[in-house]
Amino acid sequence: MICRRIWSKRVWVSGHRWLCSGFSPATVHEDHTSQFRVFSSSTSFRFADGIPNSGIPQNNVKRCWFSSQGQAVNDVNSGNGVVDVPLAQTGEGIAECELLKWFVKEGDQVEAFQPICEVQSDKASIEITSRYQGRVAQINYIPGDIVKVGEILLKMVVEESEVPKPTCGSLENTKSLDSDLNTQNIGGVLSTPPVRNLAKKYGIDINEVHGSGDDGRVLKEDVLKYALQKGIIEVASASSSSSSDEFSGLEESYSHASAKAGGIYEDKTVTLRGFQRAMVKSMTMAAKVPHFHFVEEINCNALAELKDSFQRRNSDSTVKHTFLPSLIKTLSMAISKYPLVNSCFTEESLEVVLKGSHNIGIAMATPYGLVVPNIKNVQSLSIMEITKELSRLLQLALENKLRPEDISGGTITLSNVGAIGGKYGSPLLNLPEVAIIAIGRIQKVPQFADDGSIYPASIMTVNIGADHRVLDGATVARFCKEWKELIENPELLMLHMT
Repeated sequence: MICRRIWSKRVWVSGHRWLCSGFSPATVHEDHTSQFRVFSSSTSFRFADGIPNSGIPQNNVKRCWFSSQGQAVNDVNSGNGVVDVPLAQTGEGIAECELLKWFVKEGDQVEAFQPICEVQSDKASIEITSRYQGRVAQINYIPGDIVKVGEILLKMVVEESEVPKPTCGSLENTKSLDSDLNTQNIGGVLSTPPVRNLAKKYGIDINEVHGSGDDGRVLKEDVLKYALQKGIIEVASASSSSSSDEFSGLEESYSHASAKAGGIYEDKTVTLRGFQRAMVKSMTMAAKVPHFHFVEEINCNALAELKDSFQRRNSDSTVKHTFLPSLIKTLSMAISKYPLVNSCFTEESLEVVLKGSHNIGIAMATPYGLVVPNIKNVQSLSIMEITKELSRLLQLALENKLRPEDISGGTITLSNVGAIGGKYGSPLLNLPEVAIIAIGRIQKVPQFADDGSIYPASIMTVNIGADHRVLDGATVARFCKEWKELIENPELLMLHMT
């Protein structure tokens, strides 16, 4: 009872201020009755001193909790500190990531540079490593959550020597921090931000929910159970919320039943993540660019014979020869003659950069969405080297393990829609590139020879999408004619080999 009264007292802000070099100001909060101090701020560290070893659960004003409060207090008194581990900037222009999985759990001992979790940006999946050596005190997010850059992934108990040292500084942000103290419930319950957001979504005071987790932590199931008991949600809605992981990482926002003859069918709303979210942004921008498309049919009889010859003489069981590597190599040779097709356009400065490297991107459909890794410097690679690199990128894409460098730096994109089906597609640009090519399936059709006789031909339809701000129809037509000649006469490759 005495402890409860101590915590119910209004915490006041002292006049002492602390500022960590390179961080925002930290404030010391004191209670005359309990004679304890807690340093709290939005910086990347937290530590406390002078707290009696009483095992009293504590919350600081920025929603910092420990899975074992008594142990955390003991660690602090023994000369240890608690530091925040935020999500760092994983790449240029990356503002948020999806948390895929944790490699650690609360209570685990972590070494410096040890991987702690894996996140998915709109470019690639990345392992986050720890900069500290210590013990995991609290994990703030669960797999599937969207975490913004700078938000706290977890808290660690570390040696005090590793905690950033505060120095005396400015008295700024006094009013905002004091306002936070007045609006936060110091005697609140343990829970993660996603669980609190779920409670807020249903208008539930999380302090009224009985927690079934460790140390009374309120879990997602506790909030749903409470909402059911109070009649806030229906049974179908709660059960669908609990099974959101079934949708390949797409978080279910809500579901409701619609009556149909012969049964009940549920509508489900999902949130786009990872590569699918990136596609929303890139295609929205591409749709604003003036496109034109050039369609051509190419006879692949000679290319088919070349592929069959490669496969017959193949001594490596791990290598499978297809049409695509030869198409990529011939494309690079055509680009050498028409470099404007292999360029990038900067709208702000009205400049076109002719790319020296032929980094040809290959659009790949994966369980995680559409991704476009690129083969670097195709002009200097053999068909066999292209085959192996293509196989490597495809395997990484299917495992969702592509690195940022595998995806960045593309100069032109090839989309092999024919591998799935369809004669051709009308692709949208992969900005800032100025050209993209969709390849349809190769099919046998009757063709007329010059003497009027009919013969079977393996015909492939290609559709070149171009940025009309940079490329005109005549340039694309000449480029396509050059590429077609190389495909129909692959022996010409020998003339251009260096």
